[in-house]
Amino acid sequence: MALSVPGYSPSFRKPPETLRLRRKRARSRGAAASPGEQPEPAPRRAALAAGLLLRPFPAAAAAVGRGGGGPAAARRNPFARLDNRPSAAAEPPDGPPRGQQEAQGPFLDSNQENDLLWEEKFPERTTVTELLQTPQGSVSESDIPSSESTELPADWSIKTRLLFTSSQPFTWADHLKAQEEAHGVIQHCRATEVTLPQSIQDPRLSTELRCAFQQSLIYWLQPAFPWLPLFPRIGADRKMSGKISPWSNDETLQHILMSDWSVSFTSLYNLLKTKLCPYFYVCTYQFTILFRAAGLAGNDVITALISPTTRGIREAMKNEGIEFSLPLIKENGHGKKKASGTSQGQGEEQVISDEDEDESFSWLEEMGVQDKIKKPDILSIKLRKEKHEVQMDHRPESVVLVKGMNTLTLLNFLINSKSLIASSGPQAGLPPTLLSPVAFRGATMQMLKARSVNVKTQAVSGYKDQFSLEITGPVMPHSLHSVTMLLRSSQKGSFSAGLYTHEPTAVFNTCLPVNKVLDKETVHEELANCGLHPKTLDQLSQTPILGKSSLRHVEMSDYVYNWRS
Repeated sequence: MALSVPGYSPSFRKPPETLRLRRKRARSRGAAASPGEQPEPAPRRAALAAGLLLRPFPAAAAAVGRGGGGPAAARRNPFARLDNRPSAAAEPPDGPPRGQQEAQGPFLDSNQENDLLWEEKFPERTTVTELLQTPQGSVSESDIPSSESTELPADWSIKTRLLFTSSQPFTWADHLKAQEEAHGVIQHCRATEVTLPQSIQDPRLSTELRCAFQQSLIYWLQPAFPWLPLFPRIGADRKMSGKISPWSNDETLQHILMSDWSVSFTSLYNLLKTKLCPYFYVCTYQFTILFRAAGLAGNDVITALISPTTRGIREAMKNEGIEFSLPLIKENGHGKKKASGTSQGQGEEQVISDEDEDESFSWLEEMGVQDKIKKPDILSIKLRKEKHEVQMDHRPESVVLVKGMNTLTLLNFLINSKSLIASSGPQAGLPPTLLSPVAFRGATMQMLKARSVNVKTQAVSGYKDQFSLEITGPVMPHSLHSVTMLLRSSQKGSFSAGLYTHEPTAVFNTCLPVNKVLDKETVHEELANCGLHPKTLDQLSQTPILGKSSLRHVEMSDYVYNWRS
């Protein structure tokens, strides 16, 4: 007794039998075949024009479907489908009747094989017409040029790598002389303002350019261990594994390192408060903090952005009485959280929460089974009610904003917090990394690594020279702006750059709520001694416009920037 097998057709034939029938049918119809070639279908021509790799599909196959044929007719793969029928999706909406479709079944299956190849390459089933309308495929919003201007927007993210390319050589950036390197260091320490002409005829002979380039590569770091990479800290366990860390099992050494770090952190905050330091970063193994002085990014008070955060960190900050907000959480049913350990709104919410909890279990007491059924503990109820907060953990939306005098409370909280340092793993016992554009107590002067490369690239008429300059390290906003200003003069207003961002810091470009519009001249006067070039200060004092993204590609042509985020 034959059993019905799902997906199996009774008309299924073995491959040798199918091929034998095809050969016999082709011989019987060979005499009636028309000798002229038929043109390929329009969809197939469009697909070939788009550069798609399709299987051979001679026009003779189409002729066979209408009664003609020949030895070169395309044969359907007998293993394409078990039921020997075209799928419903392959049927055209305005196609022939069912009987004609069955007559053309073998050749529709041959088309079906090409459809399967198309689905593998384009799972979203993009039509040929749509593909031809977008020559470069689907283009996301982030790949569309955002703006054209003579200045770049402020980018508060930390870059890990910059790759500049130009038709003009970068040989002037290599092999600085001892005198030029010394002048660059002194210019940085004294915050010397360097103004270059719009175009430098021979950059290799420009000592001023080379000294300014050395000046733009300097940054300050604490702690500093030559054998240990201290940036980035998030996700750096693999790079740090196997490195010597004598403090990991020595509590006395950990206490000394943390004590020195606390002194350096306090020194940086005091510089920021007196507007002698424009900004600095605190990089821990699980989040990064950006402290900005009053007057930068359009804010009239000191601000601190923390990203990414978790519910545990936010709860700990609440318990310490630190008021903060979540700028990327819209004011909806959950509300824009303004957290405070002693806020009246939170107290009312807690009272309502307790009342709801009592009412939800009152029916158990009425039935007399309150002792037999285990109630959920308070922590479980709280986690259920605040599920939305847990879901945004470790995401850009979890960025926290602290303003004004609450940043001082945040400073004390971070110094005394045990969650700031990893308790296990390669980063165990290691204090967070402090990054600053200016010197501070306990800091070490560091240099970004710069390297120029000359390569030959293929062009229409042969090969042409392509010059590139690569800068690696924690590239902070002031360094990015300073380097682009130098290349504007040295490369005669024509270069392009690929910018690689440390992703957890991209959210620092979020536009924050501003209480009042600051006067540009007042900001420049108050931050005149912060150590930044006036043009860099002008850029960083603007309100950020990049949102949660950052600059990815910058191109300058004829002294005009074209950037993508």
